[in-house]
Amino acid sequence: MSGDRLQFENPIEDAVSRLRFSPESNNLLVASWDSYLRLYNVESSSLSLELYSQAALLDCCFENESTSFTSGSDGFIRRYDLNAGTVDTIGRHDDIATSIVYSYEKGEVISTGFDEKIKFWDTRKRESLVFSTDAGAAVGCITVSGNNLVVCVDASMHIYDLRNLDEAFQSYASQVEVPISCITSVPYSRGYAVGSVDGQVAVDFSDTSCSNEIKYSFRCHPKCRNGRLDGVCINAIEFSPCGSGTFVTGDNEGYVISWNAKSRRRLFELPRYSNSIASLAFNHTGELLAITSSHTYQEAKENEEEAPQVFIQRF
Repeated sequence: MSGDRLQFENPIEDAVSRLRFSPESNNLLVASWDSYLRLYNVESSSLSLELYSQAALLDCCFENESTSFTSGSDGFIRRYDLNAGTVDTIGRHDDIATSIVYSYEKGEVISTGFDEKIKFWDTRKRESLVFSTDAGAAVGCITVSGNNLVVCVDASMHIYDLRNLDEAFQSYASQVEVPISCITSVPYSRGYAVGSVDGQVAVDFSDTSCSNEIKYSFRCHPKCRNGRLDGVCINAIEFSPCGSGTFVTGDNEGYVISWNAKSRRRLFELPRYSNSIASLAFNHTGELLAITSSHTYQEAKENEEEAPQVFIQRF
């Protein structure tokens, strides 16, 4: 296994669902199924905060250095004051709340759930829920790219303009043609990349350095079994913020691979981790990559006896 393993005084007791670095520091959020949101200071190698949330946490995001949010298996959207160490509820979905992101353009939190709703929350207002729209199906994952909200439903992409949310202005089948398992936006351009349940990746973004549209797909983690090509689910995909076109993928068999979207080349592969790669996160400079090796409840062969682990890979 590669990288420095983070030490937790109390081991994480259930699957890690999401890692998120702070937008301006090396503080790392760790959301997990054991109902805890943890804040880890990577610089000092110490746990800063551990807050209990009464439900499995399926996603998390930062608003700023002192505020974060989670989506829970009980449908609740929770806000955390990371300075005061307090938790409050800003609203809920009528079923499991699956994904959550923060839009800096809107100053709003966006969440989705199995209730087929996309909800927008503004915690500056007395009534936090400012808008809700029907996605038509349970949403798998979401990302924000500038003023665009990209919503993944099975193998379809639905793009909303955050300035006009009446309906998706663009809907189309993904290049991967099978259910999408994860998505990430390009931090320095308009666009995104997705990973699929069968090991495919699709990239679609504008390269501002040469005014080119980059759009293609490829099979990312192919495995040959019994004479046929077998895909492994990609659980995590993240772009580096440094602008080089580098992104990383993590799969259900414990592999992390780095790629260059512009040259369409594989850069390197890290030594295999002992469990599935559940989540990946770059810090704001692209010098640190957080990796969680954890079961994900997707396959019976995953090692649920092994406590989830978080590693920091330095570039």
